[in-house]
Amino acid sequence: QAQVVESGGGLVQPGGSLRLTCSASGFIFDYYTIGWFRQAPGKDREGIGCISSSGGYLTYADSVKGRFTFSRENSKNRVYLQMDSLSAEDAGIYYCAARSYYSGCLSAGEYDYWGQGTQVTVSS
Repeated sequence: QAQVVESGGGLVQPGGSLRLTCSASGFIFDYYTIGWFRQAPGKDREGIGCISSSGGYLTYADSVKGRFTFSRENSKNRVYLQMDSLSAEDAGIYYCAARSYYSGCLSAGEYDYWGQGTQVTVSS
């Protein structure tokens, strides 16, 4: 059964850092672009970026550019989201998703597999 699972969420102070992991199984991970999305209470789901199947192409939303970094280890079927300089505006549920092509990856449509999400809370 194909799935992706997010982990690493938690409580962090403003200005702090957190690393999320997206772990995949049940499909050929090396062929898939991984996107990251987040949803704050009362807001729409926001695409924050994605990493291509090889890791050679990256896209970041303006809201996280310069603070968030994507990387992947295809040998472990994992993608990482390093989040630095976190603020209250970054709080929400973070999701990873997988799809077979890169173009337009900030859009939530046409992703094949979605995780259940992991909660990120930014508070002092």
